[in-house]
Amino acid sequence: MTSTFTSVAVGAVLAATTVLTACDSSPSSTAATPGTVAVVASTDVWGSIASVVGGAHVRVTSIISDPSADPHSFEADARNQLAISKAAVIIENGGGYDDFVDRMIRSAGSTAPVLNAVDISGYAASSGSELNEHVWYDFATVAKVAARIETALATADPADATAFAANAKTFADAVAGLQRRQAEIKVRSAGVGVAVTEPVPLYLLTAAGLDNKTPAAFSQAVESDSDAPPAVVAQTLALFNDRKVKALVYNEQTSGPQTTLVLAAAKANGIAAVPVTETLPGGTDYLAWMSANLDAIGKAVA
Repeated sequence: MTSTFTSVAVGAVLAATTVLTACDSSPSSTAATPGTVAVVASTDVWGSIASVVGGAHVRVTSIISDPSADPHSFEADARNQLAISKAAVIIENGGGYDDFVDRMIRSAGSTAPVLNAVDISGYAASSGSELNEHVWYDFATVAKVAARIETALATADPADATAFAANAKTFADAVAGLQRRQAEIKVRSAGVGVAVTEPVPLYLLTAAGLDNKTPAAFSQAVESDSDAPPAVVAQTLALFNDRKVKALVYNEQTSGPQTTLVLAAAKANGIAAVPVTETLPGGTDYLAWMSANLDAIGKAVA
């Protein structure tokens, strides 16, 4: 069933994408043109959001825009370092996800304000468990970060503060539309079991009322690029063989023998497999990307 909020969210997406003219996902872009604010984001996810808020008044450099790059092990180069040194605003994910940004900031001696999404989110590792650093799948956090971006840009460029405020409101309205669609999934499918290969989409799934049944030891092993114990793999495969889940939401940017087993088990049992990513798919922006994710997940668990 098509959400009654879909047309609203898509309209907001189209309105927001009209201000993407200053976005540059290439790390070779090291400085803003005259009259624009130089912004550096660790990934194109946060870069996309900064571009919407800043519009034509910013020049955004996203250090990681290649879907095959792993932020956990990324090694910055001289062009990245130069971009950081010239930035007026820096946006990082935090939570150990992109520590290379902090190293570059220290090396450059930069005094630019740094917006750390995990810190802004308010999430912290709970007792006995690790922090899920993939906070861009949490719409409330994204709204908070966008608001902080607006404030930082207005401080750097007071003359264009009105434009930043208008763009930020357009973005916030679109995110609110995504949240309403997420709530609709919860009304229809609360408690439905799902599985994941990694904790990447868990904030979105949890807010949609879905029950992640994956053994934590399995998803943590996949995320750390290690092998889960055979008993844990067996427990995970049983979720599909025993039809305990209705969908598998998997990170298509990583692969390995155990994730291949899980995908094969889902397919063999007729269980929907929904791909998600950590960086933006080509030719899209944050809002369109998350809208598509909601569409796919909502359909899979309906």
